[in-house]
Amino acid sequence: MKKLLLFAGAILATIISQAQWEPDVRLTNDPAGSYTTVCNGWCVAANGDTVHTVWYDNRDGNDEIYYKRSTDGGLTWGEDTRLTNNASESSYPSIAVSGSIVQVVWHDDRDGNFEIYYKRSTDGGLTWGDDTRLTNASGDSKCPNIALSGSVVHIVWQDSRDGDLEIYYKRSEDEGLTWGPDTRLTNDPANSVVASISVSGQVVHVVWDENRDGNYEIYYKRSTDEGLTWGPDTRLTNDPAGSGHNSIAVLDSIVQVVWHDNRDGNFEIYYKRSTDGGLTWGDDTRLTNASGDSKCPNIALSGSVVHIVWQDSRDGDLEIYYKRSEDEGLTWGGDLRLTNSLGDSEYPGVAVSGPVIHVVWFDLRDGNEEIYYKRNPTGGFPVGIDNDLAGTSGKQISVYPNPASTHIHIKFNNEVNQSAGNKDEKNILSIRNIVGEELLSKQIQNGESDIDVSNLQNGFYFVSMKTNKSQVNDTKLIIAK
Repeated sequence: MKKLLLFAGAILATIISQAQWEPDVRLTNDPAGSYTTVCNGWCVAANGDTVHTVWYDNRDGNDEIYYKRSTDGGLTWGEDTRLTNNASESSYPSIAVSGSIVQVVWHDDRDGNFEIYYKRSTDGGLTWGDDTRLTNASGDSKCPNIALSGSVVHIVWQDSRDGDLEIYYKRSEDEGLTWGPDTRLTNDPANSVVASISVSGQVVHVVWDENRDGNYEIYYKRSTDEGLTWGPDTRLTNDPAGSGHNSIAVLDSIVQVVWHDNRDGNFEIYYKRSTDGGLTWGDDTRLTNASGDSKCPNIALSGSVVHIVWQDSRDGDLEIYYKRSEDEGLTWGGDLRLTNSLGDSEYPGVAVSGPVIHVVWFDLRDGNEEIYYKRNPTGGFPVGIDNDLAGTSGKQISVYPNPASTHIHIKFNNEVNQSAGNKDEKNILSIRNIVGEELLSKQIQNGESDIDVSNLQNGFYFVSMKTNKSQVNDTKLIIAK
C-alpha cells in the first residue's frame, strides 16, 4: 500500500508540474540578437518574489550586458537595464543573488584581450555600481561562473595565460567590495574549460570539462575551507565519447551534477551525485532517451526536489525541456516539453524561489534571438503530496476524487463533521488558489456534499472549512482536466 501511495504521489507531482506551467513571456524586443550565456553560467536568479535575469545583447552595435527584473515572482517585468558601456565585446554573463545584493560577472575584451569583469547592485537591482576588472593576465580569461555563500563570493573561469586553457578561481570575503588573488585550480597539458561552481557552507564544489584523456570528460574538485585550499582533481566520467557542458548544484552534503554526453551515438543528458559532500560518487544516470540531441543542461534545487532544463532537437527544431526528481536524484519523472515554437529555443537557465520555478532562454521564433521566460508557480508544492494520499483518518476534510476534473465530493471528519451537522452552526467551504484568492465559497448543511469545480482551471488549490468555532486549512486539491 505504501508503494502505491508513493507512486500516486509521484503521479500527482507530475500532474501539478505539467498543469501549472504558464505561457512563454517575451522579455526583449529589439532588432538585434539577445543571448543567454552558452558557457553554462546561470542567466537567472531569484530571491523571494524578485527574479533577476542577465543576457548579452548587440543592439548597441557590439555585445553589451543587459539586466531585467520582476518584483512579483515573474508576473510582470521592468525595463531592460544596460549594465556595460564600452566599444568592445561584453558577453557570457552569470548572475547570483543573496538578499538585496545582486552580483554579475562576465568576460570583456575592452583591455585588448578578454578579462573577467564584475558588477553588483546593493538594492535588489535598482541601481548598479561600477564595473570591476577582476583579472589582469596576458591570455584570455573567459566564461565566468559565480556562486555565493553568505558574504563570500566565489568565481571560476577558464584562462589561457598558461598556454593551454586552465580553470582559475577567485573570491571576495566582503560581498564583492575587495577581492583576493587568482588561484589556478588545474595543471595539465590539456584544455580545462567551462567550469561550474556551487557552495554549501564552507565547502566549495567545482566541475569542468577537460580533454586530458583524449576526449572531454567531466572533472571535479572541492575546497573545504571556503576556497583557501583545494583537494585533488576527481574524474567523474569515463567513456570514449565526449562529456561536456556541466552544471552543478549542492544542498548540504548532496552534490548533484548534470552534463550532456554522446556515448549513446547522440547527445543525451546524464546525471551523477555524491551523498557525502563530494568524497565519493554514484554511477552515471542517463536522464534522456530521444532520437535527437539533448544538450546544455542547467540544474537547480529546492529542498529535496531537483530541477533540470535543457535544449532538445527530438522535435525537429530545438525546444526547451524540463525534468525533475522528488527524492534528491534517486528517481526521476518524465521529460516535459516547455516550448513549442517555429524557431529554435536554446541555452536555458533555471532558478527556484519558494514554490515558483523560473526558466529563461533565448529564442528565434521572432526572426532574431530574443530572451524568453516561463514559470511554474506551484513547482515546489508536490513535495509531501503523498502524505495527503496516505489516509484521512486524522484529517478534518476529505476530498475525492483528487485529482478532479468537474466535481469533487467533500466529507468532514471528527469535530468538523459534528459541527457541520448542527443547524445552529454556519459551515462555509472555501476553495482558494495558491496566492490566496477565494474562487469558490459555499455553505454546507450536512457532513458531506458534492461540489461543482468545472469552472476551475488546471492547477493546485487549497480547500478549507470555516465554522463559528474554528477554521481548518489542511487539504490540497488538484484540478487536472
